Amino acid sequence: MKVLQLCHKPPLPSIDGGCISMNNITDGLLKNKCKVKILTISTTKHPFNKDNLPKNYLQRTAIESVFVDTELNVVDAISNLVTSDSYNISRFFSPDFDTLLKKTLKNESFDVIHLESLFMTPYIHTLRNFSNAKIILRSHNLEYMIWERLARKTINPAKKMYLNILSKQLKTYESSVINTIDGIAAISMDDRVKYEKLGCTKPMKTIPFGIDIKKYQFKEKLVDANNIKFFHLGSMDWKPNLEAVTWLIETIWPSLSNQHNNISLHLAGRNMPSWMLENNNLNNITNHSEVDSASDFISSNDIMIVPLISAGGMRVKIIEGMALGKTIISTKVGAEGINYKDGENILIANTISEFQQVVAMLTKHPEMIEAIGKNAREFVSNYYNNTLITSNLLEFYKSS
Repeated sequence: MKVLQLCHKPPLPSIDGGCISMNNITDGLLKNKCKVKILTISTTKHPFNKDNLPKNYLQRTAIESVFVDTELNVVDAISNLVTSDSYNISRFFSPDFDTLLKKTLKNESFDVIHLESLFMTPYIHTLRNFSNAKIILRSHNLEYMIWERLARKTINPAKKMYLNILSKQLKTYESSVINTIDGIAAISMDDRVKYEKLGCTKPMKTIPFGIDIKKYQFKEKLVDANNIKFFHLGSMDWKPNLEAVTWLIETIWPSLSNQHNNISLHLAGRNMPSWMLENNNLNNITNHSEVDSASDFISSNDIMIVPLISAGGMRVKIIEGMALGKTIISTKVGAEGINYKDGENILIANTISEFQQVVAMLTKHPEMIEAIGKNAREFVSNYYNNTLITSNLLEFYKSS
């Protein structure tokens, strides 16, 4: 089978969950002897540098890229408020990328064209005109829901109105585009149900994020009851992460650190705002900024905190944390899309009092930290195995 994978950012280097998810799809397809060609958008935030990629990867994917300026343009953003267009989507359309796409489709034929996220759907018209391949949307989340949740939590009236407009435009766009493709590979059952409610009549299958468990070396780490290390890992240029960590630092953590003198909080991720860096070492908080190895950072700590309140889709970092045998404390929103069992392989907390109760339980019974972590690793080994997930994706390609 020959697959054209269209990406809204380079899968490598895998600097965030979206990149990891896309690269694992590529890796799974290649291991199943599929021929894969990648065309990717390169942006200021996610630049493409061919020189830094493994030669074997370049040969096996024949990856090509086009730089697209997706930075916020105030004039375009404001003008789109009075139209039905979604600026969040339209800024990913590039005549240069479209030209590369047409050239590729004229020179090669494909069985499946795999769109990574809603941001690649502006190219559907070109795909239909220049190819007979099936078009499958790999949905990472329902984009409109992220902005809808952000609007719900926003107090400023002008900002709330702006976010509501963005959300409605995205919802309108998503509703209009989902039946122009041949199938949706939804990242979670929750998202699949939401697409049905949006009016999707095309075939859908739940294809969650998958991992190669062999790449996640589980090292049993005895928890030091006198210094239990909580941590958060995530890029701060993604609004839901910034919102979540702000809530964690300003509201949740002060009450926890006042109640327990044996806990510390460690933050890591790209693009940390200056105020977070300036408040380093306050309330037993250490900000590590961007780290060289996410796996090493996760392994060196004890309990992952995921206090998201406005995200969507599925959190790759939770699956990776579980694979490394870590206990996860997450909100329901943060753990969406994962078929977890609260109290067995994850701990759910949605309010300050619930976070206080969970942390009090773990500090009193530190042996639970190791037990839940082991359960979590077994859980992802059984249900998020990339070999099985890729097999299901290939079956969906054929049946759509």
